[in-house]
Amino acid sequence: MSADSKQPGETTSAQPSPAPREAGAALLDSPPAAPAPQRPSTLQLWLHRTSVFLFVLISAVAGVLLVILPWTPEWTDNYLLLSFPWLRTFVSAGFFRGFCSGLGLLDIWIGFWEALHYHEHN
Repeated sequence: MSADSKQPGETTSAQPSPAPREAGAALLDSPPAAPAPQRPSTLQLWLHRTSVFLFVLISAVAGVLLVILPWTPEWTDNYLLLSFPWLRTFVSAGFFRGFCSGLGLLDIWIGFWEALHYHEHN
C-alpha cells in the first residue's frame, strides 16, 4: 500500500489541525477587557431610591398587618368566611394564626434588612 491511498469512509480535511502549542496559547489569552461601568443617571438613581423606599414601606405595613390582624375578631367574622364554615374553622385555628404572624415578622425583617443594606452603585 502506498501513502497516497485512501481507505473507504476516510475523509480529508481542507485545513490542517492546529498545533497543540497554538491551541494551548489560545486558552491562556486574557479575555477582552470589559468597558468601564457607566454611572447611573440622576433619574435612575432616584427611581432606585424610590423603589427601595416603597419596598421597605410595603413590607413593613404588610408585616404589621399580618402580625396583628390574625388575633382580632375581624379575622374570622368577615363576609368572605361566613359562606365557608370549613375555611372559617381552619383560619381561626391557632397554628394558622401563628403561621400568619410569623410570615408578618419575616416580612418586617426582610423590609428592614433591605433598608439597612441599601447602597448605591457608583
